[in-house]
Amino acid sequence: MAPRIGGVRLVHDGWARYLVAEVMQEDGTRLTREMEDHGRAVAVLPYDPERRVATLVSQFRAPVLYSGGPPSHIEVPAGLLDEGASEDEARREALEETGLRLGALDFVASAWSMPGISTERMDLFLAAEGEAVAVHEIPLPELAAMGRRGTITDMKSLTLLFALQLRRPDLFEATR
Repeated sequence: MAPRIGGVRLVHDGWARYLVAEVMQEDGTRLTREMEDHGRAVAVLPYDPERRVATLVSQFRAPVLYSGGPPSHIEVPAGLLDEGASEDEARREALEETGLRLGALDFVASAWSMPGISTERMDLFLAAEGEAVAVHEIPLPELAAMGRRGTITDMKSLTLLFALQLRRPDLFEATR
């Protein structure tokens, strides 16, 4: 018999929900696991293939600051999936955070962000755009260098940067 959840107890219900689950192991042993019940989320990397820039935002992230990181954290537009389709929610987040009206989205993956502690599963997208109104417009070669140097420390942003480099390496080549 595969492991299964025997029961769940809610321990906090605020901006985030925290649960304690009783897990029944294959051999009959029981253990508990704490979980942050975050739900679905979306993230999108808007980029302009003509000007070779990407649009990211800076936000205060209390966990990053608490863990010794900077008070401002650069990342791609992202947010929780409310009620609509993930593509629509990614467009809404980009509009709210950057002022960009995104058209077609290029699906990258639907991935668990922190499977050991959180229920969050994030749909990741790339979005080619022609007219950028940006919070941070970063030239793609500079963004790639930031990724190599470890300056981009947000997992979803790194994943989308690497996906764009794999799918569109031409955008990162030196211009003559």
